[in-house]
Amino acid sequence: MQKKIDIHVHTNLYKKERANRPGSTTITPEEFKMVFDKLGIGKAVNLPGLSPEYPSQLQFNDEACRIVQKYPDMFYWFCNINPKLVENKPDIDFSDYISFYKKLGAKGVGEITANVHFDEPLIQNLFMNCEKYGMPVLFHIGPQIGGCYGLVDDPGLPRLEKSLAKFPKLKFIGHSQPFWSEISSDLPVEKRNFYPKGKVTPGRIVDLLRKYPNLYGDMSAYSGYNAVSRDPEFAYSFIEEFQDRLFYGTDINDPQHITMEMCKLSAWLDEAYSKGNISRKAYEKVSYGNALDLLES
Repeated sequence: MQKKIDIHVHTNLYKKERANRPGSTTITPEEFKMVFDKLGIGKAVNLPGLSPEYPSQLQFNDEACRIVQKYPDMFYWFCNINPKLVENKPDIDFSDYISFYKKLGAKGVGEITANVHFDEPLIQNLFMNCEKYGMPVLFHIGPQIGGCYGLVDDPGLPRLEKSLAKFPKLKFIGHSQPFWSEISSDLPVEKRNFYPKGKVTPGRIVDLLRKYPNLYGDMSAYSGYNAVSRDPEFAYSFIEEFQDRLFYGTDINDPQHITMEMCKLSAWLDEAYSKGNISRKAYEKVSYGNALDLLES
C-alpha cells in the first residue's frame, strides 16, 4: 500500500536552535528520513513561515524551494506571502509573486499565521489573489488579537464562513485548536484554544464542511488528532462522510515531536482501517489520495 503524504511539516536545511524555545531545535530533511520510516510517510508538504507572530520557525520561500530541489522525493512545498507585502494596502496585486512561486513548484500558500481578523481586508485581498491563481491556502486560526498567532475568528467561525462564501473557487485548508475544537457544538468559549475531551455533538466544522465544498481539514498536530481520538465512534462516521476533504498530517517541526501526540494519527488511521471502522477507500483518500489530487493535479 502506498505510504502516507503529510500535508503539514516544517523543516530547515540546517539545524537551528530557537531563540524563544530553549532546548528546541528545527528538524532537518535528513532527520525527517527517520520520521518518515517510523510513521509510514512517503512525502510531506513543507510550509515556510514568514509571520513575525511566530518567530521560532521563520523560513523564507527561497529556502523552502531549495529543500524541494535538493530532496524532491521527500517534499512538496507551499510558498508563504505576508498580506502586508509591498505597500501594506488591501488592494495590492500579488500576481507577480504568486505566479513566480507557482512556476518554482509551490503547490499552495501557507501556513498563514498572521494575527489579524479572518475578514481583514489585507487577508481578503490575499485570498482573492490566491483564488485567481488556483493556489489553495492552509491557515492557522488563533483565538484573539495579540498574545498568539493565526487568523482570528469568533466562536462559530463566522468570518471563515464569510470567506468560504466569498471565494467559492478557493480551497481553504483549516488547522489549529480553535478550528478543530469547533467539531463539537458544546464548546465552552474558554476552551477554544485547547483540546476538548469527551463525546462530540456535531458542531460548526461539520456544518461548514457540509455547506461549503471548498473547505478542507488539515488533521495535523494534536488539535487534529484530538478531534478524532476524543470520540472514535463519531470520528469514523466523520471520516467516511468527508473522506474527500481531509488530509493526514503531523505538524512536526522539532525532532522531539516524534514522541508526542501529534504523531499518533498515523497509527490511529491504520488501526481504524484494519479493524473495519473506516473503509479502505476513506483510509486511502485521507492518508494520501486527497493530497495527491491537491499536489499532483
